[in-house]
Amino acid sequence: MHKKIVTAIQRIPRGKVSTYGAIARAAGFPGAARQVARTLHASFGLPWQRVVGAGGEIKLRGDSAIEQRLRLEAEGVQFRGRRVDMKRFEFRFPRSKAG
Repeated sequence: MHKKIVTAIQRIPRGKVSTYGAIARAAGFPGAARQVARTLHASFGLPWQRVVGAGGEIKLRGDSAIEQRLRLEAEGVQFRGRRVDMKRFEFRFPRSKAG
């Protein structure tokens, strides 16, 4: 499970974001958004700043939230108020083929 979640996170391109839930679904574990958060917490070298809550909300608090926003803005991601403009910057994982 860990490896599949890591792989999904690594697929998010620079300048795009995805949600915890979308990453869980892309990894094949719908409903496992909390496991995505655990994977981010336990892993190094992942583009953690590209993972946001539903609706584009930064879920981190304090200095970590500020750092996440600054990193995203440095990648060209724009915000509408306190949320990422998901219509423009959400990465949509390709649908897997049933088989």
